[in-house]
Amino acid sequence: MSLGRIALFLLVTSSVSFGLHYFVWMRLVRDASLPSGLSRGLTIGIIALGVFMSLSFPLTRLLPRTVGSPIAWIAYTWMGLLAIWFFTLVPMEVLRLVGRATVGVDPDRRLFLSRAMAGAAGLIGLGLSASGMASVLSRVGVEKVRVTLGKLPKALDGYTIVQMSDIHVGPTIGLDFIQQLVATANAESPDMIVITGDLVDGSVESIGAFVEPLKNLRAKDGVFFITGNHEYYSGADAWIAHLTSLGIRVLRNERVAIREGAFDLAGVDDTSSKSFGNGHGQDVARAMRDRDPSRAVVLLAHQPKAIFDAVKHGVDLQLSGHTHGGQIWPWGYAVKLDQPHVQGLATHPGSSTQIYTSRGTGYWGPPMRVGAPAEVTRIELYSGA
Repeated sequence: MSLGRIALFLLVTSSVSFGLHYFVWMRLVRDASLPSGLSRGLTIGIIALGVFMSLSFPLTRLLPRTVGSPIAWIAYTWMGLLAIWFFTLVPMEVLRLVGRATVGVDPDRRLFLSRAMAGAAGLIGLGLSASGMASVLSRVGVEKVRVTLGKLPKALDGYTIVQMSDIHVGPTIGLDFIQQLVATANAESPDMIVITGDLVDGSVESIGAFVEPLKNLRAKDGVFFITGNHEYYSGADAWIAHLTSLGIRVLRNERVAIREGAFDLAGVDDTSSKSFGNGHGQDVARAMRDRDPSRAVVLLAHQPKAIFDAVKHGVDLQLSGHTHGGQIWPWGYAVKLDQPHVQGLATHPGSSTQIYTSRGTGYWGPPMRVGAPAEVTRIELYSGA
């Protein structure tokens, strides 16, 4: 990334951060006209946490994990709380306008209204944040999905694929979490296990040891992986080599026959990977080249937007992630502006191609999930015959 792009990125992120902090401070502290000592303390606290959050991103990469991880927990938790307060306060602007029109210019009534709304937003934000943290700290549940593929041989009815996606091993997700996921996946006795990208946030050197338990994954037809956009921020080539050494088959714009050609499994590089060079780049056409159209094909593609190419090449089922289901409601509505599917099973409009979009197995950034619980997905395939 050029210096100009880095400078632009820092300018945009700093501006957004300042705007969020100022808006939250304005509504929760300034407008509530709190006692001077409390107001001053909260103002200093918000400023300090904002600066700490900005500094934490480079610090967590430079410092040892024993130091960087606690810093990340504090910074990302504050990021999540800030976002939830923002999402809570924005719709309250309508109530504020209605309330002010109702109470008129009476200063006491206006102050009461501001304090009531600040108190309600503050408590709602804290409650949702606590609930969101409890969600990610709980054991990841298994989401069961039944998919009918007309071309699948009847003999393979009940064929089971366990999908994990967007685990994001990094500053706040480590070895214990991966060990738990391996136990959960193996307990399903799957025919196949797939990891649909964004496994890591960090280099092989810094966090490679945390993914070692993946070598213990067991499935009759193997364990497969495709890159997500975060692999490309973390050294994709090194990760591809490391995962291969753990016995995981990395699919890169290629296709393999499953059960002696009963159906095909294909996998492509992430949509964003072309800009990273070294032969990377999503190529569905290459993965589908010379395939037998009478056989069902399941495509692994990290971002749901790959569905547009999948439809062109007659893919029967696409398995994706990337969206986290929005992770913190109502962010999913913003994700919808970039991706055609956000979560769950759907048939892409105007086609017969189905897509399952995982909400993700870990989380990115804030250690919180609100309205979008994490999942390990058990996908059962049936012929429909």
